[in-house]
Amino acid sequence: MPSPAIETLLILQARDTRRRDLEAQIAATPAEVAAVEAQIAAERAAIDRARDGLRQLESDKKLLETEIGSAEAKLAKYRTQQLAVKKNDEYQALTREIEAMEASIGALEERELELLYAIDAAKERFDAAEATLQQNISGHQARIATLREREQSLRVELIDAQSEIAAARAPVADPLLRLYDRIAARQWPVIVPLQNGICGGSHLRVSSDVDSAARAASRMTAPADDPAALEQLVLSDQSGQILYWVSAQ
Repeated sequence: MPSPAIETLLILQARDTRRRDLEAQIAATPAEVAAVEAQIAAERAAIDRARDGLRQLESDKKLLETEIGSAEAKLAKYRTQQLAVKKNDEYQALTREIEAMEASIGALEERELELLYAIDAAKERFDAAEATLQQNISGHQARIATLREREQSLRVELIDAQSEIAAARAPVADPLLRLYDRIAARQWPVIVPLQNGICGGSHLRVSSDVDSAARAASRMTAPADDPAALEQLVLSDQSGQILYWVSAQ
């Protein structure tokens, strides 16, 4: 069974562990939010790409309509000119121009019809994709709201945890706190069990001297508010963490 000083420090460590976990979750929140925001940006980019594709088709259709209108104007001009010519060779030449222009207009109208089908299909795909992507975006936004709410809740919990830590540190003598804080600054946890000669931090076997000292310290009774209790704290020669002896199983 741990000594009174170790028991007090274990309580402090448990509260510190909770604080560290809360701080880690809070610190991770901005990255989690950023990751979800990146997903939203990707969904919106996909919508924009689909919309741009549809707009391009519609733009191509307008250009084609302009081209058809220009060709029809030329066709009308040729027909008017044909009515006014007197010579047969000029009439035949205009006839060939008219036939070529009619063929060109026919080809343009076929392209226009293909574009109309392509636009209708693109609209259907866009509408379906947009509905899905907007639903995804709504889900991502809800996720961000949840993350923000969790962050606020964690901050409230952290305030409580810090108060509990202050209460747990109050009965600990300064020499013990200084040792505890010094170890905590470089590794965690600070206090680990020693069982069957194995350090609970490094999972390596400690020396027989350390094992004997930890066993003896477990029988000491000085409380944590007694500076003399510092002598009861045994450090692992493997990890440098504070050890408390646990009976073999």
